[in-house]
Parts: sequence; structure tokens; C-alpha cells
Amino acid sequence: MSILSPWRGRVWARGETPASVASVPNLISVVRVVLTPVFVWLVLDDAGAMGAERLVAAVLFIVLIATDFVDGAIARSRNLVTDFGKLFDPIADKAITGAAFVVLSILGELPWWITIVVLVREIGITVHRLAVAKDVVIPATWPGKAKTWAQAVALSAALLPLSTWIGEPAATVVHVATMTVAVLLTIVSGLEYVWHVRRARR
Repeated sequence: MSILSPWRGRVWARGETPASVASVPNLISVVRVVLTPVFVWLVLDDAGAMGAERLVAAVLFIVLIATDFVDGAIARSRNLVTDFGKLFDPIADKAITGAAFVVLSILGELPWWITIVVLVREIGITVHRLAVAKDVVIPATWPGKAKTWAQAVALSAALLPLSTWIGEPAATVVHVATMTVAVLLTIVSGLEYVWHVRRARR
């Protein structure tokens, strides 16, 4: 009996047959990861000057974050969900947001403790979720979804040159408010995940 190659299958069309590893949602995820180093280079090369490179980097980040929701929606609506996508999509998501937190801390625009808290939560839960995926299904909850949106908004605000658009005081208020919400939701969603794990094991 021949084994169907994971590269064969549906790339875009709806259907019930197996989807290809090279399906459109998976390709979007791969492109997101490939472009993440470009985003990092733009931010670091700007070096906090808030020039054209910083603006391009901010727009690129927003596009990369937005496509995270797009590829998931496409995969579910067209039945193109694959094992590769389940593994790679969260990795792509964490790579993009994690890179943004790190470069902002490198530039001194974000305290390192925030970046460390976020990375510990994101990496730890992602690794655990993948490790127990076959045995325990941890449902997506509203704090987790809210955390994702809050991080996207906070990082976008931090990357955009808001101080040159609305002034330093107003930009500081926006940055502190959005990042505080993002950090709180990151912690709350992490604790809730641990609670769901313990409950599932019982």
C-alpha cells in the first residue's frame, strides 16, 4: 500500500481529501517566519531614530500579525488544516511577537522583565501544548485570545513613531496603558492555562 506524500493534496480548494503541506495557509506561515528577520533588522538598523525604517518595520509587523489571523481563518474555512500547520503556525506567531519584544528591550524602549515574563509564558505553554497535543486537548479561551490581540496592539503602538505624531506625553500614556493590559492578560491567560491542564489531568 502506497503512502500518500504530505506534499500532495489540496493547496487551496475546499474538500474532504488531505491537504498539502504546501497549502496556502502553511505558505503564509512560512513567509511570516522568513520575514521576521527582516523586521528585526529594520528596527535595529533604525536604532530608535523613529525614521523611515522604523515606520516600515512597524507596518511589516502589523501585516505579519494580521496574517496570523488570516491563515488560520483560511485553513478552517477551506478545511486545509494540517499537522504541519498545527505545529508551525504557533511557532510563527511566537517568533514574530517574541522578536518584537526582544528588539524593543535591546533598544531600551521596553524593560527586560516584561520581555522575559512574556517569553517564559509563550515558549513554556507552546512547548507544553505541543508535547501533550495527542493526549490532552486544552481549549482556547477568551483570556488567551484577548492576550493575543492585546500583545498585537501594544507592540504595534510601541513600534509606531507615535511620539512624533501625537507628542511624547500622549504616546507614553498609550504605550503604558496598552503594554500594561498586554502583560496582565499574558499572566492571567498563563495561569488559566495551568488551571486547565491540572483539571484535564484529573
